[in-house]
Amino acid sequence: MGKIVGAFAMSHQLGSPAGVEEQSERVFQGMREIGRRIRALDPDVLVIITSDHLSNFSLTTPAPFAVGTAAAFHPLGDMGLPRDPVPGAPGFAEGLLAFAQERGVAIDRADPIQPDHGVMIPLGIVDPERRFPAVPLYVNTVFYPEPRPADCRRLGELVRDYVTQSPDGARVVLLAGGGLSHWVGTPQEGAVNAPWDRAFLADMLAGDLDALAARDNATILDVAGNGGLEVNAWIVLAAAVPGARGECLFYEAMPTWATGMAGVEMRLG
Repeated sequence: MGKIVGAFAMSHQLGSPAGVEEQSERVFQGMREIGRRIRALDPDVLVIITSDHLSNFSLTTPAPFAVGTAAAFHPLGDMGLPRDPVPGAPGFAEGLLAFAQERGVAIDRADPIQPDHGVMIPLGIVDPERRFPAVPLYVNTVFYPEPRPADCRRLGELVRDYVTQSPDGARVVLLAGGGLSHWVGTPQEGAVNAPWDRAFLADMLAGDLDALAARDNATILDVAGNGGLEVNAWIVLAAAVPGARGECLFYEAMPTWATGMAGVEMRLG
């Protein structure tokens, strides 16, 4: 039987430290701490629950959820990020697809893909040496209709069941990427809703799945921005580790980065 041995989440944005040096350093140190903790767990598979930014999907293929199944991924290289290949875990990914199909949950196969910063910023921080086979698990936040928080809860429960029922005994770390509040390509770009961020983090850290899944996308869009929909990846993570309580490793409202920046670990019993 497999086991989820770690569950973490972090924003997948980076920016210049100029003018926000102290905030930037707290964010960088928090991200690095997440990386240290994940490397110490030495997982067999690292599942990165995140969003794509119009890099690999289109209106003709607007999958609500998708999983990368390749044996290796070649990053897009946006934001100047490294393009050295990332090892995949095709056996794990294909098993998840089959498991989802048996249970009536729609997850598409994403192959080929070139992961953009939604995958590569978290991965580059936690596994710069490309030690761990990675599986990108995409949550659509760009194409309407986006999966609802309740749908994301169901996906997280599916991931939990798949890992725990898998006969390969894999030790799996989950890493959600994205959020918190931010607006992309809109007149509000640069705004951060810190009170909303803190309220979301409070529910996340309390492991309050009912409160997390009761949110709706229309409200998130209104008060936390189109980029705020990325918190749905965090809801997938929380649902995969029910009962876990979280530790906030950093939170900074950073208008110069146009994002509420946060990172957490969900403590597993």
